[in-house]
Amino acid sequence: MLVEIVDETNQVPMPYQELVEQVIVHAAKFLELPNNRECDVTFVSSERIREINKEYRGKDQVTDVISFALDDEEDDIFSIADIATEDENFVTVIGDILISVDRAKEQAEEYGHSLDRELGFLALHGFLHLNGYDHQTIEEESKMNSLQEEILESYGLKRDK
Repeated sequence: MLVEIVDETNQVPMPYQELVEQVIVHAAKFLELPNNRECDVTFVSSERIREINKEYRGKDQVTDVISFALDDEEDDIFSIADIATEDENFVTVIGDILISVDRAKEQAEEYGHSLDRELGFLALHGFLHLNGYDHQTIEEESKMNSLQEEILESYGLKRDK
């Protein structure tokens, strides 16, 4: 799993960026995803994530994380996903994760746990969305929450409370 990280805020120290990358790589192994996948993580301000949330989701409010999955499985003669499956050197970008640094800091304080835990959680939450997990129904939410906790715990980012 390849992870590209961009810090638009210039406020996220390298150890936090490395943690986010490591959590996503760990999650990819946990989910047994092929190594030739890539996702991009961008740290943004609350103002920027609000703009994106309004433009793409129709919600004029700040949120903590947004994911944009790239779905290459269309009714074409062949798909990029098919090529990636056959050629392990062909890297497929699965999508983008945007994390509000401001909201991450606020939520870490609000929930009484470390910023490490909050950033790891938000990155994982976004990553699971890129891989088809959702929380639109009670069943989906329960499955996604359980998986998030299992992956974070196996990585070593347990809840402080």
